[in-house]
Amino acid sequence: MISVEKITPESIASSDAARYFPAKEHMAGKRRLTATEKEILIQNRNRSSDPEWNNVYVSEEFDPALLCNTEFQGVVVLGRLTPSTLKYHDLILRTGVYNSLLRNVVVGDDCVIRNVRYLKNYRIGNRVILFNIQEMSCTNHCKFGNGVLKDGEAEDDRIWIGVANENDGRSILPFESMIPADAYIWSRNRGDAELMNRFKAITEKPFSTARNTFGIVEDDVIIKNTTLIKDAKICSATYIKGAFKLKNITVLSSEAEPSQIGEGVEMVNGIMGYGSKVFYQAVAVRFIIGRNCQLKYGARLLNTVLGDNSTVSCCELLNNLIFPFHEQHHNSSFLIAATVMGQSNIASGATIGSNHNSRSPDGEIYAERGFWPGLCSDFKHNSRFAAFSLIAKGSYQSELNITYPFSLVSSNGPDEPITIMPAYWFRHNMFAMARNNSKFLKRDKRKVKVQHIETDPLAPDTVQEILASLDRIITLTKRWLMEHDAWFANKTDSTDNLYQLAKDYLHHNVNSDIILEDNQCMKRYGARIINAAQGYKEYRKVAKYFACKTLAAWCSTHGGQELAQITLTEITDIPLFTDWVNVGGQIIPQEKLNELFAAIKAGTVDSWDQVHAFYDDCQQNYDAWKARYAVYVMEQLYSRTMAEFTADIYRDIYTDVIAVSNYMYESSISSRQKDYTDYFRSITYENEEEMLAVVGRLEDNSFLKELKRDTERFNLELETLFASVL
Repeated sequence: MISVEKITPESIASSDAARYFPAKEHMAGKRRLTATEKEILIQNRNRSSDPEWNNVYVSEEFDPALLCNTEFQGVVVLGRLTPSTLKYHDLILRTGVYNSLLRNVVVGDDCVIRNVRYLKNYRIGNRVILFNIQEMSCTNHCKFGNGVLKDGEAEDDRIWIGVANENDGRSILPFESMIPADAYIWSRNRGDAELMNRFKAITEKPFSTARNTFGIVEDDVIIKNTTLIKDAKICSATYIKGAFKLKNITVLSSEAEPSQIGEGVEMVNGIMGYGSKVFYQAVAVRFIIGRNCQLKYGARLLNTVLGDNSTVSCCELLNNLIFPFHEQHHNSSFLIAATVMGQSNIASGATIGSNHNSRSPDGEIYAERGFWPGLCSDFKHNSRFAAFSLIAKGSYQSELNITYPFSLVSSNGPDEPITIMPAYWFRHNMFAMARNNSKFLKRDKRKVKVQHIETDPLAPDTVQEILASLDRIITLTKRWLMEHDAWFANKTDSTDNLYQLAKDYLHHNVNSDIILEDNQCMKRYGARIINAAQGYKEYRKVAKYFACKTLAAWCSTHGGQELAQITLTEITDIPLFTDWVNVGGQIIPQEKLNELFAAIKAGTVDSWDQVHAFYDDCQQNYDAWKARYAVYVMEQLYSRTMAEFTADIYRDIYTDVIAVSNYMYESSISSRQKDYTDYFRSITYENEEEMLAVVGRLEDNSFLKELKRDTERFNLELETLFASVL
């Protein structure tokens, strides 16, 4: 019911003014109006809730002629106001306050407030333009999208974000400085009730529970032609035009990383990151949008954390935790109840989360980085995908557990096993592999990089999956030989010896066309693993490539370029971690995460700033830990310590790695050459000149030039690395 409050001079001090009266810093250098200024204000059709105008405070530099047809209620504080204009793009407006209503507002210097029908309880910065706004208000208990409570509020009033699962079983509390790493560690460790309670406590700790909040608009903000802004914190250099509804949000922005909100946008209960843009009827509810993201063209984002450097348009995303570099551009795709670990691309028609197989919508999709489902693909919960899984077009009607990284997965129909080609990317898509790291680094426009991101496809998280896949292929090959090879089946050797024999078979039969069966990859029907021997060989080669590249980088940054014995000894003195986790895009050993969790529960880590400092410390040690892991990878591949490596072993390593390096460049060249030599690529052009004008010349391709230089440099580093051991 609408209440009626009679305004009298006496009621001013006892109602809004008492609750919203500005702080001392807002009143510094301010004074009451002179009699002449009051007279001019009244002549210009301005009105005040106090007949004596004692509720209005102004700066020493104040021109009353710049206020016209405006009503002042409660306490209003105005900064410097002298004849001048503010210009942004084609918008040029004279400073001052016109045709507006201000209630309990503090305004900075040199601002424009024009046609703001209702402006209540805000602190406005300097050089701000507010133009054509229907309502802009703030309650005294708002949280700006943070998941906290004020005095007297019920727990049911708290805003949670239900990431990764539709039944809210992985819900997290948003806060202004949250990054994907924070969302990940909170959403994944649900069995540890003490840790969950500590996450909640450290989130609430820095926030006041007092009901004395006011809205914030920082310096150099432009807001125009907008319908409703309520309970908002809008940081400096933000540009908002034509938004429909912005409620209980924080818009992080700076001069270096300005954020923008465009036409028809609705954003409720969330936090928008620095340098991000939300345009064209996009809707976001219960959200965190990372740095340098774009959400546009009617995209619908609900209960989702979207990682840095991501672009989402047209589609629907509900209940997701998405790591950096996510691309989803198509009106016909949607993503529901998923943890997608970055560097992902969702094709048109992909329906991820299209069905559930239980009585409750509690299914999940979990995809490591590089997830790439094909056109019109659909999946059933629960499913899990290894890094850089490429899923061919199809309807996958049973749950999937794809453990082979860099593989191609294809469907053979609803009642048949799926087909998996391990190491597909290395054999048939090396151009994309080579381009990935360069592509993502160039797309990273963040000025401040709080969330660390590993962009190299070959890193400890993916290499550990390669090692696991090598072991799985050997195990399945042993099973196949037991069933198909009479000599092998009659062997009475120990299990370990049979495992070694299967490994030897793969080494000596690289072109074998055996098809392995892996019943753990899909429910009921399992999977056929094709080209297993070739995949095994490629996995080993790229694992060596990762190890050599890592060791070469370590040596070059530690005063030497050769893998001399003293260097190897130094590396093996570094702590060894073999279980790695992608934490929001940063690769961290599980053992270090366990240390963090213990510190949080013990109270020695008592803030998210300290958690972020832990991430920074891990990143500083990452190269050292990775170098130690590279030695471990070599030793796993050759079943002995590197101290025992012979010249023949080093020669084998060098041969494989130089082949991978050269193949990466050569296959990239050949992949692009097809765009110029393939007949069907040329049929839409009248002649070669037109084709070159459209697609450009191969020799002008900047990536290929860069790749050639990098390949030559790495090959020289590799020769130097092994100079003393070959």
